[in-house]
Amino acid sequence: MNIFIICSKHFYDTVPAIKNTLEASGHAITLPNCYDDPATEDRLRAVGTAAHAEWKATMLRHSTDVMEQTDAVLVLNFDKHGTANYIGGATFLEMYDAFRLGKKIFLYNGIPTGILADEIIGFNPVVIDGDLSRVV
Repeated sequence: MNIFIICSKHFYDTVPAIKNTLEASGHAITLPNCYDDPATEDRLRAVGTAAHAEWKATMLRHSTDVMEQTDAVLVLNFDKHGTANYIGGATFLEMYDAFRLGKKIFLYNGIPTGILADEIIGFNPVVIDGDLSRVV
């Protein structure tokens, strides 16, 4: 299966071990946007609002293009700054694209509580509770 890993850049340190485990199970992995340079957004934000907005729009369009080529997404949703199982705005939009395109959606941890919980439930994700063998 071709799996697009999506998550907050704050979780990029967890990606290598997860990628290696999934590849050892025969999956092809697409890494998150800007995985190789997670400071890109901060640099563009410092340039100015227009540059940041243009870059963000480009990344959202790119995610949709990538999504069309994958079979599934794996959402890495860990705790962030006191929020359990954090899913940020861009990751939520990528989940919506996956849902809209009929892709499988796997959540590494449970559905976070908050204003988007009902929508995430509606995406019908498979919660794997950290067990990568459940990505099938």
